[in-house]
Amino acid sequence: MKVALLQMNSKLDYQENLEFIRTKAKIAQDEGARALFLPECFYSMSDGTKPTPYLVEEGNEHHQNILSLAKDFKLALIGGSAATLLNGKVVNRAFNIDPQGHSLGNYDKMHLFSCDIKKEDSRKSIDEADIYTPGNQPQMIEFEGIKMGMGICFDLRYPEMARDYVHQGAKLLTFSSAFTVPTGKAHWATLVRARAIENQCFVVAAAQWGRHNERIQTYGHSMIVDPWGEVLVEAGEGESLHLVDLDFSRVEEVRRSVKVFS
Repeated sequence: MKVALLQMNSKLDYQENLEFIRTKAKIAQDEGARALFLPECFYSMSDGTKPTPYLVEEGNEHHQNILSLAKDFKLALIGGSAATLLNGKVVNRAFNIDPQGHSLGNYDKMHLFSCDIKKEDSRKSIDEADIYTPGNQPQMIEFEGIKMGMGICFDLRYPEMARDYVHQGAKLLTFSSAFTVPTGKAHWATLVRARAIENQCFVVAAAQWGRHNERIQTYGHSMIVDPWGEVLVEAGEGESLHLVDLDFSRVEEVRRSVKVFS
């Protein structure tokens, strides 16, 4: 399966973000990609003190905009999240949509980011619970016969969640992300490779990059890692699109070589 991985610098303005995504989605379509993996908060990035005013809700304008991305370019959208209003509460929801605009299954982020990091002579505290209500259920989807386990950003630090997906047949794990710069430098690549190696499956991790507003700066370095731990893509800094052919027979090959699950 040829997939496209998008690293972007989302702003609060959803229209600006959509314009950028549509430009890159056209390239992905022209190159024969079947799925486009988007980062966390791709639709609108707030400053972390309050939710974006552009909340997705079932059937509203913002929801239709997301569905149109898939339909207009005949691409599955996988992993990317947007702040979503659900029963009066805001969740960080990953929308997974097939090329015809039908839902493959949504995932609401279960593990909300919380940190208190020393930075030079000051401390920076972030608590996503100030904005979001956590989800309470993992989500595995299937696209073109491939089972995929869903995660968002901080979920990457919970290996038991990934292992449970693999026990259910997942051959790919995805972690759409917006890692901070300090935690990204320290842990990002190690965690992404670890989830691939220990579970002997592909990991696709589309990330936000750069300065989004006065309060939020993210690390970037989106990655695709194969079941052996080989890095197929590492985006580094800047906005970028990467296309990769994933050969899922590699999963069985690696699992025969090192028998973790026998």
